[in-house]
Amino acid sequence: MKVALVHDYLNEFGGAERVLLALSEIYPDAPIYTAYCTKDSPAYEHFKNKKIIQSWFAYLPFSQKIISPFRFLIPLIWSSFDFSKYDVVITSASWAVTKGIKKGDHTKEICYLHTPPRYLYGYDTSRDWKSLWFSGLVKIYAAVVNHFMRMYDWNAAQRVDYFVANSENVGKRIDKFYRRDYEVIHPPVDTAKFGNPKIKPESGEYYLTGGRFTAAKNFDLIIQAFNKSGKKLKIYGTGIQGDYLKSLATKNIEFVGRVSDEELVALYKGAKAFIAAQKDEDFGITIVEAAAAGCPSIAYQAEGYLETIKENKTGVFFDKLTTDSLNKAINISEKIKWNRKEIQKHAEKFSEERFKTEIKEFAIDRVK
Repeated sequence: MKVALVHDYLNEFGGAERVLLALSEIYPDAPIYTAYCTKDSPAYEHFKNKKIIQSWFAYLPFSQKIISPFRFLIPLIWSSFDFSKYDVVITSASWAVTKGIKKGDHTKEICYLHTPPRYLYGYDTSRDWKSLWFSGLVKIYAAVVNHFMRMYDWNAAQRVDYFVANSENVGKRIDKFYRRDYEVIHPPVDTAKFGNPKIKPESGEYYLTGGRFTAAKNFDLIIQAFNKSGKKLKIYGTGIQGDYLKSLATKNIEFVGRVSDEELVALYKGAKAFIAAQKDEDFGITIVEAAAAGCPSIAYQAEGYLETIKENKTGVFFDKLTTDSLNKAINISEKIKWNRKEIQKHAEKFSEERFKTEIKEFAIDRVK
């Protein structure tokens, strides 16, 4: 089969990009089509040896900064690619609506959906526009543009041959917003890497959180809870909210910045628990990474986290997005004698090998 891979854009390296990396290992000769690729980004380091084909949008000044306000150009971005020469196109889709691409009569499109675009359907997004002085204008602009983008998104979704959801939670959104069938294949986690016995745990008594510093992940709530409790917290990662979050933190909270995979494994291994507080998490891959390292999690009791945590076995939940509710869950966690080997065993159901096998079988069964 002649295969092409399509991804929203290559800028940061997070869960969606780890899925793309696994797909590119399954299909090593497949080119990667993307809206733009930032060559000095963490993502590029992982894909620099692949054939990357960027859209015309990539050559506009400040393309990575203007894609959000210029989202009405997204249909033009994807329609500029012609996939008619491919047998299979696998789209890794979320923010920038990579589905419903131009293809030949024989071409089958498999859309691996991380989530329908959050900004179109009322879910929290990476930026907190409500806090800006011109938020009223943003709201009006978004209402107009998003109306037409929802129509485009619906029509694009109807042209997809097969949907694969990264979780049952996202699958329900596919049914709700697109009225389409789907199959769930959980994203890959390199459980061998995160469970590597040669990597020693970070020293000290601390809790851990981290990822992309965006408004949706509620890092400010986590920081305020630890400000209140005085317990030690380490935070890894970078993002648009970095300066704001650092301004909130007291001395018991340490920002460790961008870390390598080996450093991240050591942080997971040494942590008393990993904290996650997103209200409407699509899946929650960091929970599984932590589990693969034997680290329990403390997470908000909703949606994606319900698929990755076995309560009181691999983690505990808090039921309100408040500092008191989170601190209560932390206190409960401290009373549990966690079996780290059992936590690691739970993570194996989300392994990279399992993902690759399921994706290949899915593609072979439907493209003959």
